[in-house]
Amino acid sequence: MQTGPGDNEIIDRVLRGEQALYAHLVKRYQNFVFTIALRYTPNREDAEEISQDVFVKAYRSLADFRGESKFSTWLYTIVTTTCITFLRKKKVTIHSLDNEHIFEAADNQNSAFKANQVEQKSKAKAINEAIKLLSVDDARIITLFYQAEQSLEEIGRIIGIDPNTAKVKLHRARVRLKEKMERYYSEIVDELTS
Repeated sequence: MQTGPGDNEIIDRVLRGEQALYAHLVKRYQNFVFTIALRYTPNREDAEEISQDVFVKAYRSLADFRGESKFSTWLYTIVTTTCITFLRKKKVTIHSLDNEHIFEAADNQNSAFKANQVEQKSKAKAINEAIKLLSVDDARIITLFYQAEQSLEEIGRIIGIDPNTAKVKLHRARVRLKEKMERYYSEIVDELTS
């Protein structure tokens, strides 16, 4: 849950000269950006470098943000293009969402968990493992909707499809995710539904 001023208010104030407020946006979206970067490269250092690059590019382009979509949607586009550019320059293979270590690395980025958070993390890890069993397209739409909290309209813009098509694809991806969860992680499904 977001606390403090909204993204658009912060952006307006930064553009009017309060540059220090940009740190609020960085703090708010650093995990979001880092997690996406980890999907493209399993190397934590590269993901950190990409993340820093993204925030610098976003800051320099902040005046171009028109507010027609959520800031996170606009930022997602910068992240993906920055990742692809970085990997092309480095001539590294781009990893898909199916890579088994990506979500695990993203899960491990925060190490101070309490007992109930550890249990939640194990459930989240099982869900992430099940997501990895999905096709790249299914994993992407599930991740955008649930983890990146994008609306169907924003997902449509990101992927380049109609929002109604995004809704259908999300529904089908959920069905396939449920099948994977029931097949491979039935104990977690039992806990979640009880």
